[in-house]
Amino acid sequence: MPTLRSRAKASRRDALLTAAATLFARSGFNGVSIEDLGSAVGVSGPAVYRHFTGKQAVLSALLIGASDDLMTGGQAVVGAATDAPCALAALVRFHVRFALDNPDVIRVQDRDLDSLPDADRHRVRALQRAYVELWVHVLGQVNPSTPVALLRMRAHATFGLINSTPHSTAVAAAPAETVRALLEEMALAALTPR
Repeated sequence: MPTLRSRAKASRRDALLTAAATLFARSGFNGVSIEDLGSAVGVSGPAVYRHFTGKQAVLSALLIGASDDLMTGGQAVVGAATDAPCALAALVRFHVRFALDNPDVIRVQDRDLDSLPDADRHRVRALQRAYVELWVHVLGQVNPSTPVALLRMRAHATFGLINSTPHSTAVAAAPAETVRALLEEMALAALTPR
């Protein structure tokens, strides 16, 4: 059973990752200092080193964590689905929710992936490829006569649609439920042939 101290440390680490996503999204990885990260959660810059070896380790934890969350979450929704069409709808709902809940992480991923050390960047890319292939597998069950290359293209195009939403200023003006429903509808239309 975790101690109060270990729970507090985990909470502070999570707060640092959340602050990093916000700060990196706003100013870019290179525009944020360790002092900025610490200040955002009410600690000194050097206190960040109790949780991470440096700023690059924060970025690695943020982007590897997001990619791992997508992969494990995607596997869970597919595993819980009763059939392929239900699995596809569940994947769409899951990914839309992730994109709407994590717009800063998507911005950081788009802009700062190349700031990761090579090994961490390769790990993120491997997780992303596995996530795409999960979608391709489900799409292949829904559309068995469609070539795999086209299924993969549909998956990537759908990610582009969904992941570009945090970059839209119109999203901030629309009710969250409206945005969610529209994205799900558009994604399913793009993924399902007529």
